[in-house]
Amino acid sequence: MAVKKASEMFSKSLIEDVHRWGCMKQTGVSLRYMMEFGSTPTERNLLISAQFLHKELPIRIARRAIELETLPYGLSEKPAVLKVRDWYVESFRDMRAFPEIKDTADEKEFTQMIKAVKVRHNNVVPMMALGVNQLKKGMRLYENLDEIHQFLDRFYLSRIGIRMLIGQHVELHNPNPPLHTVGYIHTKMSPMEVARNASEDARSICFREYGSAPEINIYGDPSFTFPYVPTHLHLMVYELVKNSLRAVQERFVDSDRVAPPIRIIVADGIEDVTIKVSDEGGGIPRSGLPKIFTYLYSTARNPLEEDVDLGIADVPITMAGYGYGLPISRLYARYFGGDLQIISMEGYGTDAYLHLSRLGDSQEPLP
Repeated sequence: MAVKKASEMFSKSLIEDVHRWGCMKQTGVSLRYMMEFGSTPTERNLLISAQFLHKELPIRIARRAIELETLPYGLSEKPAVLKVRDWYVESFRDMRAFPEIKDTADEKEFTQMIKAVKVRHNNVVPMMALGVNQLKKGMRLYENLDEIHQFLDRFYLSRIGIRMLIGQHVELHNPNPPLHTVGYIHTKMSPMEVARNASEDARSICFREYGSAPEINIYGDPSFTFPYVPTHLHLMVYELVKNSLRAVQERFVDSDRVAPPIRIIVADGIEDVTIKVSDEGGGIPRSGLPKIFTYLYSTARNPLEEDVDLGIADVPITMAGYGYGLPISRLYARYFGGDLQIISMEGYGTDAYLHLSRLGDSQEPLP
């Protein structure tokens, strides 16, 4: 595939517009604000929301489009990264081409447009992973690619924010929202219930791969609830449990001993809700710990191949296998003011601490 700079693919005025908007200040919102604002999705509130997104989304998208053009080590020239850049520039163009939103009819049309933008970007994560893989194949040493890691952290964190804002606005149009939900946010989410569902999903994958799966024991107050985004929590717990299941399963595969259970503990503090996932899967060597949150390393087989067609439908949407689960889970935690920490005892097992901010008033981080 011939390498084409954005200036060759798109009009000069569009690229100048991208650079102008990319310099504008982003505006962050908090989980609490999203919840309070969306709790009464009147036509007026939906109009205000759409007007905010009409101004905010082009700024965020433009920033990423600019960064995608200026990546180190030739990453910007990789065919998969060029494809992602095109998606961002096309989405920016669609946003900017949309006229001022003045009434409910405009707002409904705008909502359909941003829905299409969200779909266009569905496969950004695997496509970027393919680009990084293309870069890795051409390099001998990649121990020092901090710049790439920092870019990917910024890029994926921004993507979480863009998708949250679009998804929240679109979901507020749902005429029959489930009980206790405000868009994507569940105002009375049970972390125990989400952890149980995510664990069952991870266990079924383990069964499929190995023919058996360790038990999972969950401890905590089943009646405890707090406002959060269940899809985000499900993704994070699923990833942690899946890693633990694989470690335990592989450690005890030829053992006469019964594989020890994975323990999940949910603690509700005043500031944080903390979920600990503990396993006896043998742990991680101390020298390997700094690598677990990077994007260029994975112990699993990589499902992305060089000769994959760059069409949307052909790229696997799973995170399994290209080592992005942990770094992306940490970004989901940080997006609403939380964090993810991994503590390991080599020769025994690993504890993952997932901290979720209970207060919900921290602003989105804006890379």
